[in-house]
Amino acid sequence: MRRFLIRFLIIVLALPVLFIAWNWIKDPVLTQRLLTLDQGPEDTVKSGAPLAIANRPPEQRLLSAAAIDAAIDYGESTGSHALLVFHRGAIELEHYYPGHTADTLTPTQSMHKSVLAIVTGIAIAEGYIDSVNAPVGKWIHEWRDDARGDITIRQLLQQTSGIDYSTFSTDLTSPFYQIMLGTNIRPYALNNDILFPADTEFDYTSVNPLVLGIIIERATGQRYSDYLSAALWQKIGAPEARVVIDSAEHGMARTFCCLQATARSWLHLGLLHLNRGEIGGRRIVSREWMRAVATPGELQPNYGYLTWLGSEWDEYRYYNRKTSTRVLHSEPYLAEDVIYFDGMGGQRVYVVPSAELVIVRTGDMAMDWDDAKLPNLLLADILRDVDGR
Repeated sequence: MRRFLIRFLIIVLALPVLFIAWNWIKDPVLTQRLLTLDQGPEDTVKSGAPLAIANRPPEQRLLSAAAIDAAIDYGESTGSHALLVFHRGAIELEHYYPGHTADTLTPTQSMHKSVLAIVTGIAIAEGYIDSVNAPVGKWIHEWRDDARGDITIRQLLQQTSGIDYSTFSTDLTSPFYQIMLGTNIRPYALNNDILFPADTEFDYTSVNPLVLGIIIERATGQRYSDYLSAALWQKIGAPEARVVIDSAEHGMARTFCCLQATARSWLHLGLLHLNRGEIGGRRIVSREWMRAVATPGELQPNYGYLTWLGSEWDEYRYYNRKTSTRVLHSEPYLAEDVIYFDGMGGQRVYVVPSAELVIVRTGDMAMDWDDAKLPNLLLADILRDVDGR
């Protein structure tokens, strides 16, 4: 029995080694990236002239000390790096947790999708893309001869394109891992068939924004990071950022994720929503486009253009038909106009125009994140102040 147990233990320990070795033979770079959690090299997103945002002294805060302390405590309990709160014209709270500062660049997962929505609006305004109704076959020549070419920019933005997508696999070289970690992601983004007819279902995926990123590059004739820098980042005065690309050779940005930025940068983007396309007295995006980004889709009332909304309450929010991943919303929002960027694990920018409120939280992956907690904690305090209670 002892010999049997020893042999069994050796086999159990050897299996993962053999599994990794086999995948290393097939694709050493991808396997190494997976083992080291490295998604690839980075392009610089250049900063412009710094934008000054007013800070409200603690003794003049409009939010109560109790609400501020409760927000900081929730941030600490969820492994946060930074927590910023802007309310009625000034920053009420700018708090960095131990080990992190205003210069910390945090991986913020899918919050990049909501930035891409803004960039797309600018590309349309500048004439690079005809309109949201333009068929993608104009730029994705690989799809011109089949039904995928008729998919529109709007359908990519609303996640209703019907394009199929790969999911988790035990094969480390599968399309799922190639898109997440591979060194040449364009072919994998474009090698997906139609899963369902466009505009018949909402299905949140990484393929839609990745295809849209390819269109941005082809329409503008620019590297994505260069266009992002010139069209948006430098104009809003955000600090320098990084965007992950697949490889130095191919240079395709992972436009579904992987925009590493400071909390202050995310605040600037939140202010752009709060002010309907303006920041620092300068118009960056049209008011009409920002309204469209925050308009509920017909198939998903809690989603606009690559941006989540708090239009209707469900206790749990699901993403797509192929995953059971969900996010808790323990209660309805206390405001009807919540707009938010969602990055896996509680990376968030919440914007509440009616309360003149922007909340930024970045940090560790908090898989038990409650999307109602921070907004409602602060909204309840604001409403108590308004009601005089």
